[in-house]
Amino acid sequence: MNIEESIKDVITTKINEGLIEKLVAENLEKGINKSLENLLCSYGDVTNVIESKIKDVMIKQLSSFDYSKYVAKLDHVLIEILEHTSLDNKKILENFKSLMIDVEFPKVVKVSEIFEQYKQYVTENIDTEDLEICYDDEPSYEYVSVSMEIEYEDKRLWSRFKNAKIIFECEEDEKLNYEVYLSKFQEYPWALSFKTDTSIESLRYLDEFKIYLLKLSHSGSKIEIDENNLEDDVKPEATPEATFN
Repeated sequence: MNIEESIKDVITTKINEGLIEKLVAENLEKGINKSLENLLCSYGDVTNVIESKIKDVMIKQLSSFDYSKYVAKLDHVLIEILEHTSLDNKKILENFKSLMIDVEFPKVVKVSEIFEQYKQYVTENIDTEDLEICYDDEPSYEYVSVSMEIEYEDKRLWSRFKNAKIIFECEEDEKLNYEVYLSKFQEYPWALSFKTDTSIESLRYLDEFKIYLLKLSHSGSKIEIDENNLEDDVKPEATPEATFN
């Protein structure tokens, strides 16, 4: 049995024994014991040969392994952690799962498409406490105004970098307002940047639009500015209780 087959057998055995969960729980065994103590310290050509074989076999086998079955086990690990906290466990788990689910974004995303996502976010999350109720066919809340505007940052004429900011606003509920940053180099496409705290303690504060922006910013999709200003009126999803005098 050559070294490649031996390594494959060891990897397969360890995976079947549940090594993945163990490494996740123990922080990947502290970096696989600091990468096997820098791959057996420094033994010249012998170390280089071993390192090359390990990398070649491990990368190929681990990259082709189906990790989807471990999502439930990761959920279990997270639940155990949350049992020792006083946080909103249900919301944290929902947001954790949303962040873990892959979304295939197109190679190019238009700002008008991002605005459509924002409109849906407002319809589902608008605070209806101060909204008027309409009694036409059936009780419903009045439409609310949403807008999108792009502000370009003034740069030196000689600068090769450009920056801009997309501002999403809801006139009736400023808590739903968002700012998203764009940047580009020379004539390359725009890229979206959105950062927020995603620690376990902060997962309960993530909303649908924030999760969408996080995934979009990490998707590698380019942003096309097809509109600089957009406005619309959207209907709240919540339904008021009918009250008649």
